[in-house]
Amino acid sequence: ASHNPYHDNGFKFFGPDGYKLVGEVEAAIEDRMEKGLEKLYVKPMDLGRARRLDDVVGRYTEFVKRTFPRGLSLDGLKVVIDCANGAAYKVAPEVLWELGAEVIPVGVEPDGFNINQGCGSTETAFMCEQVAIHGADIGLALDGDADRLIIADEYGQLINGDQIMAVIADRWADTGELVGSGVVATVMSNLGLEMHLAGKGINLIRTQVGDRYVVERMRSDGYNLGGEQSGHVVLGDYATTGDGLIAALQVLAAIVQGKGKDTRPASEVCRQFEPLPQLLRNVQVKVEGAEETTCVKEAIAEGRAKLGDEGRLLIRKSGTEPVVRVMAEGNDEGLISSVVGDVSAAIEQAKAGL
Repeated sequence: ASHNPYHDNGFKFFGPDGYKLVGEVEAAIEDRMEKGLEKLYVKPMDLGRARRLDDVVGRYTEFVKRTFPRGLSLDGLKVVIDCANGAAYKVAPEVLWELGAEVIPVGVEPDGFNINQGCGSTETAFMCEQVAIHGADIGLALDGDADRLIIADEYGQLINGDQIMAVIADRWADTGELVGSGVVATVMSNLGLEMHLAGKGINLIRTQVGDRYVVERMRSDGYNLGGEQSGHVVLGDYATTGDGLIAALQVLAAIVQGKGKDTRPASEVCRQFEPLPQLLRNVQVKVEGAEETTCVKEAIAEGRAKLGDEGRLLIRKSGTEPVVRVMAEGNDEGLISSVVGDVSAAIEQAKAGL
């Protein structure tokens, strides 16, 4: 169910190279589905065959552990891992334990209906609560298909994908692992990240929203680190798509590499920059075109004029939920709130008229 409830379950297709299908191929498949597939059915003897891969959990566990730097361990680190009752419910706690951490696993009792329900990277209050209860050093929250990661520091304060990318970029730049002196992110990533990376001589390359577009740009231009503010972090040296557990191990490596007198807590290591004020609001829209109406376009234009060159206003329709996302960013929190409120109200008004 990705990061959504079970009733939004869907399919995620990958090509034989391990990457998500390109947009043109997905569009062609959707077009054939809409026109009816009956005439395209193959004979039973020509159907593909499913094969079971033995010990896939063990193979994946060993692969993930090999992404953690040699010579380091998680000994002495208490970690809350929230698996969202999803794909990583078994393997994530095992990997952390085998690397030496004291593990508090939660969200590890999937029943087919409780995926992402009150837990995981989109419902982080539960993880933060567990960090406080257990006095943990860090909390890690994955989503249902385990390609997102959101972190809580030892105080239960959240750390999003922008900060995670900053941590990994800084470490990889120091170790010579960062390829191309750049990080690929989307238009949603905070300006604070861009300024932080620039101070390190690292470029931020922006794409439209979606990890698909991040990966496409990484592949075309030769970068090995990219991701989204929502917690998708793609490490091209290890995987063809986001993997929250592998990303978590890179952050944990940054925390434990200075063990001893130089050890720094998650609250320090994982906060590399001060983000600019940013507000995101999701407006429920079950009809098409509300964001394209005249009143909404006028509200958007007025909002951008108010923000000027010191801010940004982004409007986009979600690809996984019936919502339109309204995001504003800038130096003035009051102005940001006002602009997001005005545009959201215009969408609500347009929705009522459709």
